Amino acid sequence: MEKEIKRFVPDTSILIHGNISKLIETGELKDAQIIIPKVVVDELQSQASTGREIGFEGLEEIKKIRETGKKHNVKIEIIGNRPSLEEIQLARKGRLDALIRDVSLKTDALLLTCDYVQALVGEAEGIKVKYIPQPDTCREFLLEKFFTKDTQSVHLKVKVPPFAKKGVPGNVCLHKLRSEPVTEDEMNTIINQIFLNLRTSDESFTEIGRKGATVIQLGNYRISITRPPFSDGLELTAVRPIAKVNLNDYKLHEEIEKRIIGKSSGVLICGPPGSGKSTFACGLAEYISAKGKIVKTFEQPRDLQVGPEITQYSPLEGDWEKTAEILLLVRPDYTIFDEVRKTRDFHVFADMRLAGVGMIGVVHASNPVDAIQRFIGRVELGVIPHVIDTIIYIEAGRIFKVYEVALVVKMPSGMKEADLTRPVVEVRDFDTKQLEYEIYTYGEENIIVPVKAAKPLSEKSKQKIMDELKKWDPKAEIEPLSSDRIIVKVGNDVIPRIIGRQGKNINEIEKRLGISISVEPRESTLKKETEWGFMESGAYMNITVPPSLTGEQVDIYIGDDFLFSPYAGKKGVIKIKKKSELGRKLLGAVAGKKLRILK
Repeated sequence: MEKEIKRFVPDTSILIHGNISKLIETGELKDAQIIIPKVVVDELQSQASTGREIGFEGLEEIKKIRETGKKHNVKIEIIGNRPSLEEIQLARKGRLDALIRDVSLKTDALLLTCDYVQALVGEAEGIKVKYIPQPDTCREFLLEKFFTKDTQSVHLKVKVPPFAKKGVPGNVCLHKLRSEPVTEDEMNTIINQIFLNLRTSDESFTEIGRKGATVIQLGNYRISITRPPFSDGLELTAVRPIAKVNLNDYKLHEEIEKRIIGKSSGVLICGPPGSGKSTFACGLAEYISAKGKIVKTFEQPRDLQVGPEITQYSPLEGDWEKTAEILLLVRPDYTIFDEVRKTRDFHVFADMRLAGVGMIGVVHASNPVDAIQRFIGRVELGVIPHVIDTIIYIEAGRIFKVYEVALVVKMPSGMKEADLTRPVVEVRDFDTKQLEYEIYTYGEENIIVPVKAAKPLSEKSKQKIMDELKKWDPKAEIEPLSSDRIIVKVGNDVIPRIIGRQGKNINEIEKRLGISISVEPRESTLKKETEWGFMESGAYMNITVPPSLTGEQVDIYIGDDFLFSPYAGKKGVIKIKKKSELGRKLLGAVAGKKLRILK
């Protein structure tokens, strides 16, 4: 009598888990017919074509069933119609699962599935179903064998020996774990275990699934898997944090803590890869949360090791802007933005900060100023200090430098003409308040200029300058501003002579001494302020002083700044052309009520 042929229809879920080939290998399944719907093969092909591991796993399972089935009289038959475009579009709503159930019903076969919903619907439709639940975890997780307590990351590639980075931030070394290369079978076993744990663990999820590349967060492990053609071979990199630190370990400046807790701030944490930026961000997040603040995170992948009270967000539908819209409704006090890289990331960071949310961004940079440079061009220069007010540079797992950022209007360091005054972004050392960098617009370019501390004028240089000035005024005084700039104070009657016609004399003195000189009157020679009047006459403006000063020289000031020393004409009238440079300055001074005349 011919043995009864058993019929089974596996769905996508059970092929991905590899259950059928195991049943055949153990002899539990024999003398059977495996009917695979074409829709299952097409779905697995689609997933594999986009680089998703589950697609490769399912197709590999079909190959194993064919190979092992020959020994146990198990035959495979692929039947059914390929899904239409409309059915593919409805796949997320269960259309493809319905097609699989139809095949099981038509062939009077037992439907095998690991999907509880599929099993439940099949039973409701009167289909013979066997639900095979998956074990919660793998008995032996092979990837963990490569890790020790001080291992930061493991690097596996087919045909290459396994390597691992061990140590602490600032002291990390690459170690070869063994001389034998990783085989393709070993790599596939590790990957299958990862995906099995991924599907059965509530704390794991796929962060990125693209053609040739998959990024998975599996508990504390962040795992990246790449395949050809994206990479030249099958490769796996697993990263795991080795330390969770408290903010007290960093000895953070008390003023920074007060600034962050007292008000919303824009903090930038920067440093080279592997320097401990994310570890510090975790400590900072938990410190802020412990102070009674609502803290959220922006991460892709989500690998910050924070407590359950801090919710970790990823891009909503692949877009950080959509996540930001939701987050503003949640109203957090602070948001940790891990790995600000793309232009849109910087825009979202700036928009959130300007909306009043405290922002802490993590940026790769070789030095603190490079971190600001990454904002220039993406955010308007004048807006940057409103987005970032504190920069914390991390190196070798410790705080190496802290800067504060502010916007002022002044003449940039090194420039000598007052009309070059402009908005300047100052970057100062947080501890010493020493100015170290200036950022401003020069022409059409935004530039960052390091500022060196001004060197004092040497005694030899002072003596050389005094010898020159005493030729004009034996009582001359100098006030050094820097090694290349001084203020000279002389008598009022000396000022016109030392300056000379059109500044000829002072220019020659500056050239001989190699220094910039500003000439001012000595306080001891300041005269009394006198009354004055003003009237316009054609192309001239007339400044009048008391008639008693006719023929006398007077000193005209705009505020405290000396302008020039004219002689009062007939009836105390001083005539100046309106369109001259002096005329324009005097008109402004008269309008602003800043004109002063001394005699």
